[in-house]
Amino acid sequence: MKLGIVTETRDGEQRVAASADTVKRYAGLGLEVLVQRGAGVASGVGDDAFEKAGATLVDDAAAAFGADILLKVQRPTDDEMGMLRKDQVLIGALDPYPHREQVQAYAEKGVSAFSMELLPRTTRAQAMDILSSQANLAGYKAVIDAMAAYNRVLPMMMTAAGTVTPAKIFIVGAGVAGLQAIATARRMGAVVTATDVRPASKEEIESLGAKFVGFIPDDAATKGGYARALTAEEQKKQAEMVAEHIKSQDIVVTTAQIPGRQAPRIVSGDMVASMKRGSVILDLAAETGGNVEGSRAGETVTTDGGVVIVGARNMPSKLAPASSVLFARNLNNFVALLVSKGESGPELTIDTDDDLVAGALLTQGGAVVHPNLKS
Repeated sequence: MKLGIVTETRDGEQRVAASADTVKRYAGLGLEVLVQRGAGVASGVGDDAFEKAGATLVDDAAAAFGADILLKVQRPTDDEMGMLRKDQVLIGALDPYPHREQVQAYAEKGVSAFSMELLPRTTRAQAMDILSSQANLAGYKAVIDAMAAYNRVLPMMMTAAGTVTPAKIFIVGAGVAGLQAIATARRMGAVVTATDVRPASKEEIESLGAKFVGFIPDDAATKGGYARALTAEEQKKQAEMVAEHIKSQDIVVTTAQIPGRQAPRIVSGDMVASMKRGSVILDLAAETGGNVEGSRAGETVTTDGGVVIVGARNMPSKLAPASSVLFARNLNNFVALLVSKGESGPELTIDTDDDLVAGALLTQGGAVVHPNLKS
């Protein structure tokens, strides 16, 4: 049984779906690991490291796509779709909700496709949770990039010439990315405030030394632990709170996203206009519609009032050596649910009675099987 790793070809993607460590683990299961030459270079893993770990290097993507199990960071491109084959297992961050036609194409090709974003939010799934592992790094990088765009300093500085006051940073959304952003901003010496609508968020925010701002509506969290969409009245109340608080902030980092849906608009154009010249807003949700009016994914814009808006794009890829290690281990833990080491070699079993396997499974046996994606 063969497992394939390819070079990611989507624009700006530098991560790789395996590490030298996980290659050793796959070999331990009896899998023959095929790695396309150069697949890990952008994330700091050379071909020699993969080869020493037991992988077989192949010259092109087609050879790696010939594997029984294919691991990817991002969903296949159009060219890669043509290389998928019947009875192949595809595992990665397949972003299925906005790309339902591609999910149907997996089914038509007879591929068993697993989208790791759809894993249930349970304790058992934590070691496979790509959303958490990648969001953690995104939250850290968001503060670093916001600081780079800010032309003042974050910590208080006391000199003989006077005192420079610390920057005020407001984090919107206290999920995994938001909490890491809070911790990073605090380490940098900023005065940090944060908001979220989930019941557990106030305690989490305050445990990191930040001040909670805002309100928490009843039943604001879903069973999966995410914030639910707010009602019109709740949105108005939240907007009033944010509008008042944001005026005095130097840096704002927004992280609010709802899986499978467009990101909620939280910071309006009027709120942006109320901020001081030189203030910075970094929108981590820019790729999914944006929390901030005027943000554009992958671009930095400056308003007429001098406010800098940074639209984040694929933040984990900017830290590819670290994010690849975590992503690769997430996938490795999931593959261990599907592959066992038998007496005559590795055995593949797709057990749909397992809630993790069923939760991530998009297509099987020529059909779309995930309940949220059936037409």
